[in-house]
Amino acid sequence: MKSEILRALREAGDGFVSGQALCEKAGVTRQAVWKNITQLKEHGFVIESVQNKGYRLVSSPGIFYPADIESRLGRDCLFHKADCYNVIDSTNTRAKQLAELGEEEGTLIIAERQTSGKGRRGRQWDSGAGTGIYMSMILRPVIEPSSVPGITLVAALAVVSAARQFCNVETFVKWPNDIVLDKKKICGILTEMSSEMDYINYVVVGIGINANNEHFSEEIEETATSIYLQTGQKTDRAGLAACIAGCFSRYYKEFTRARSLGPFVDEYNSVLANKDQEVKILYGMQEDRNKTETGIARGINKDGALLVDTGHGTECVVSGEVSVRGLYGYV
Repeated sequence: MKSEILRALREAGDGFVSGQALCEKAGVTRQAVWKNITQLKEHGFVIESVQNKGYRLVSSPGIFYPADIESRLGRDCLFHKADCYNVIDSTNTRAKQLAELGEEEGTLIIAERQTSGKGRRGRQWDSGAGTGIYMSMILRPVIEPSSVPGITLVAALAVVSAARQFCNVETFVKWPNDIVLDKKKICGILTEMSSEMDYINYVVVGIGINANNEHFSEEIEETATSIYLQTGQKTDRAGLAACIAGCFSRYYKEFTRARSLGPFVDEYNSVLANKDQEVKILYGMQEDRNKTETGIARGINKDGALLVDTGHGTECVVSGEVSVRGLYGYV
């Protein structure tokens, strides 16, 4: 009910919405509308009420609140439910727990702070309170398990698209799971799944974004940045999170329909940070852990593999088997 009230107020922009209109949209009585608006005010929403005019949303709190996220999601969006936490160990861990219990596709898990945020290959993600966006999405795609790595690339496109739409910033993808701004990392993506031989039980996609961070530890300050540090503007984190969910929904539906990245190859390659640049391939996940190779990154194919021209031909680099790094810096 609160999400429907907020949705109606947002759709009105700077205008007022009558109590009767809110009753009809939410399907409740005026008393119920008044009660829910009172509760929204208690959670930090500034809602103006004027007799004979109705209600107007003035501002939202700077924290994640389920109804706030849900009210910003389009009605045709895959996501329809948001679980928000003040502190959590890991949004991916919680999402997997809920998925195991049968939570349906289309649930978002969002936290103000993570105590054990997870990055790729067991790394920890710096997850301070009130500055970043830490969100995970529960999915149940009807595709082959071998196609799941493509969802990471779909998520990357969604972040780039949302950053452009909502924050007016141009970001790029460091294949396969990092988003960079001014050649520094602002976002990491971690995709995990539970599957049988030929069947997917569920997929969880975790997205961590440096939104309003004002500084970083010495350990990562050379390679990490935030939207705020690059633009000088604070980001409405709830709005950006909802925008990412909306963008992901559109890409994901097309991806599962096509069962490949074919529809997105050109778009992805246009935002690939190290396209046509020299990169180093690190074979750390294979038997020869010290083996490296250099080449020119040419873009991805429809399967999401990175094509790298080396001295002995073009190699298809598959995510999860190797790492790719810029030869002269992070990207």
